[in-house]
Order: sequence, then structure tokens, then C-alpha cells
Amino acid sequence: MDYKALLSAARAESATNLALFLRTQLPFKWRDLYVAAVARPTNIVRFQSRSFEYFYDLYSELEITGEVPYDQTIENRVVAVLGTSARADEPRDGRRMRDWIEATEEFMGSNRDKGHFIAHCIGGRLGVNVFWQDRDLKRGWSPEGKIYRQMETYCYEHAGTFCFSRPVYTDGSMTRS
Repeated sequence: MDYKALLSAARAESATNLALFLRTQLPFKWRDLYVAAVARPTNIVRFQSRSFEYFYDLYSELEITGEVPYDQTIENRVVAVLGTSARADEPRDGRRMRDWIEATEEFMGSNRDKGHFIAHCIGGRLGVNVFWQDRDLKRGWSPEGKIYRQMETYCYEHAGTFCFSRPVYTDGSMTRS
């Protein structure tokens, strides 16, 4: 996605509120990119959780209603999340993450962790917000991971910051690249 071009378009339209401009433009651009990348029907739904809006491909609903045949290789998954950071209103329950599905190393291997599209400390919750994440990235061990952690820290320290997460998938699973 060409975010620089989108920002240039915002400037050309003299968008005074960049976050508002992005909130209205990004969902449609992300949807179009997602639909073009998957060679199957989609069922994208939108829902709010705290200060974030989730765009979610609820593919299983198409299976349940018989619109498509059941396919165990295709999972429901997040298309994108956007919103403004807000400090978590309750402490993190580490036990819930440990109990989510199975032990990470047994299920996904030693190079993965359970991560959040939107960090818990800035308003993300469990459920659809959790995915398998590269361990070096999540823990800030890789160069990209250091940047990722800096962005999360900035959003935490500056509540009200517009932020988003848009995964890119390589197959029909919820594992992102």
C-alpha cells in the first residue's frame, strides 16, 4: 500500500484533520487490497472495541450459511484495525494469554509468540486481536522489532494517538507474514 501517496492526497485536499481523513480512506483501500489478494469470497464485518475499529473477515459465516463449502484451510481473520490509543482500563491478565489455544512453542514453534494487533496497554483486547507473531519482532530483538516496540511505546505514552495495524497474509490461515 502506498501510504505516501495517501498522505499526499490528504495534503492536496487540504485535510486539516489527517486522522479523520485516514479513518475514512484507509478502510476502503485495505478492503480492496485484501479482496484482490484472496481468490475466494469474503465476509468483511466492522465492529468497535474500546477506541478501535476492527475490520474482520468472518469467512466461517459463509460456510455456516452454506454460501461456500467448508474449507479447513481458511480461517476467520483480521483485515485491519484502526483507532486512537487509550491506556488500558484494567491490568493485563497474563494467564489468559497463556491459556489462549495452546502453549505457543508446542503449537507454532519456538520462533513465534502470541501477539496483539493493538497492544493491550493502548486498548487492545484478546480474541480477534491476538495472532501468532514472529518472536524477534514482538520482543523487539530484530531491527524491525525495535521500531515496532518504539511505535507501541509512543502510542502508550501519548494517549489519543491515531494508529493502525494491517496484516498481510500469505495463505488462507490467520498466520500473517
